[in-house]
Amino acid sequence: MLTWRAGTVAERGAAWPGARELAVTLDEPLPGRPDDAAARRVRALAYTALVGDPAPGDRLLLNVSALARGLGTGGYALVAGPADPSALPADPAPGPGHLVKARYTPLQAMVLGVDEQESAHHTTLREADDLGGMPVVVADLHSAVPAIVAGARHAAQLAGRPAPRVAYVMTDGGALPAAFSRSVAALREAGWVETTITVGQAFGGDLEAVTVHTGLLAAHHVAGVDLAVVAQGPGNLGTGTRWGFSGVAAGEAVNAAATMRGRAVASLRVSGADPRDRHLGVSHHSLTAYGRVALAPADVVVPRPAPDVEALPGWGAALTRRVRDQAATLVGLQTPHRVVEVDARTPLLEALRTSPARLSTMGRGLDDDPAAFLAAAVAGVHAAGLAADLAADVAPAS
Repeated sequence: MLTWRAGTVAERGAAWPGARELAVTLDEPLPGRPDDAAARRVRALAYTALVGDPAPGDRLLLNVSALARGLGTGGYALVAGPADPSALPADPAPGPGHLVKARYTPLQAMVLGVDEQESAHHTTLREADDLGGMPVVVADLHSAVPAIVAGARHAAQLAGRPAPRVAYVMTDGGALPAAFSRSVAALREAGWVETTITVGQAFGGDLEAVTVHTGLLAAHHVAGVDLAVVAQGPGNLGTGTRWGFSGVAAGEAVNAAATMRGRAVASLRVSGADPRDRHLGVSHHSLTAYGRVALAPADVVVPRPAPDVEALPGWGAALTRRVRDQAATLVGLQTPHRVVEVDARTPLLEALRTSPARLSTMGRGLDDDPAAFLAAAVAGVHAAGLAADLAADVAPAS
């Protein structure tokens, strides 16, 4: 089940909060690879809060299972710890917290949950049950997150409002460590995301929570944000079957938001460039998650492209019709979803280019598949409008 290797750090690479890239020379080649110096030198990733920050010359134990299989998102050798037990990191300082994330794995981490008894926010969250209408944008791919936030900020700028304060609620369908996401690190550093809340088995956010429900409640009652974005970490898992994909949890997130009186906004996974018909237009993942799993209503946001946007490579009138028709199938099922069309114009496309996080989905960038990112961005536009309306409704009378 696991493929292990030992190796020596050749050099340090890029670092961001919680993670460090390394170049490591393996003692033995990967299975089926040539036994030469080039093949033995691999890219590795160390989660510094778990295993420390290795330096050149350090000996490491590495899990190379995903690397050996050539998986895209998992294309790292993951540092499990030093190969020499005498080089183990020092014990952490004593402190509160009994939430165990990545439970019963060799690298399970103990964290302080925002909702647990030792938290300063436990009293606030103990009976919390209401999101007060807070918009909750749900997406099934991590790559949608920067585009959603860019859309929300663009809408606020056009309206002359301050940028909305955004919480990213990271679920555990993809990567478990928040530190794996360079997008989140870039969005946090730029101030585009106010706080990251890791829920379920995911860990490493600014706040930790047990469930999507308490994560959303923490976003509203503790962080006090204007809107939340719920999506899994990097690394969607799919099997080419109707139900066997990790993004199915997007439907459950809609249910969670609606159950607690939030305003669920469904961000559609759209592509005009994916060679697989099941992902062309609106992906079958979105159709399944929102049409079969979600039992509560959501605003299903559909891009309405301006002529110059529709003329972009990978779009065209046929894709516009296909997306609109597919979205319409989500209305009138077991859930009374509402289809909301939002203009996708060139200024929104340019706003996406200002994202501090790299825009990439399934190996395609903004110019390769503009529909993918604009479909996410219009969900952010709509959510920002809902947040502004909500703030106006609750503002005290002058």
